[in-house]
Amino acid sequence: MAKGSDPNGWSRARGLVVKTLVLIGGAFLLKRLTKSTTRWDHAKIVARSLSGEKFSREQASRDPDNYFNFRILTCPATEMVDGSKVLYFEQAFWRTPQKPFRQRFLMVKPCPKDLKCDVEVSSYAIRDVEDYKNFCDRPRDQRPLPEEVIGDIAEPLTTLYLNRCERGKRCLYEGSTPPGGFPNSW
Repeated sequence: MAKGSDPNGWSRARGLVVKTLVLIGGAFLLKRLTKSTTRWDHAKIVARSLSGEKFSREQASRDPDNYFNFRILTCPATEMVDGSKVLYFEQAFWRTPQKPFRQRFLMVKPCPKDLKCDVEVSSYAIRDVEDYKNFCDRPRDQRPLPEEVIGDIAEPLTTLYLNRCERGKRCLYEGSTPPGGFPNSW
């Protein structure tokens, strides 16, 4: 052993390194846990939740006189300059998914600050629906380009204003159309 060396020096240094790492990790965890969800975070969560393939099978089997089994397919189409997500949405009968009967663009963005909501989802008609049939099922190189998508967004149809559901509720977001907008029930 060298003269003047501390036999416990390495264990003290190791202990100091471990304590430092724990302190830094705790600080990162605390920051992450206390970080509030931004308006754009809400919009991204809704856009991600709307994307994918969904079926109305359960609803149709419970009440076949009033509901059909639809296939709903939604996928990202482009992003606007302001960061709004544009999704392509198509609805078809589950037996003939290659023949959609309803096609729309959905624009998902944070609600304007003057409204008491988290996310605004607006639906738009598509200029030439034939160009978009089975859009989500096609390889990306066979889809219209992002600038073409933006140019094909036609007249607005309806808007939904969503708020995050309260803890304990069996939903992620809920909302309604504006007063005088599309009816909530038929």
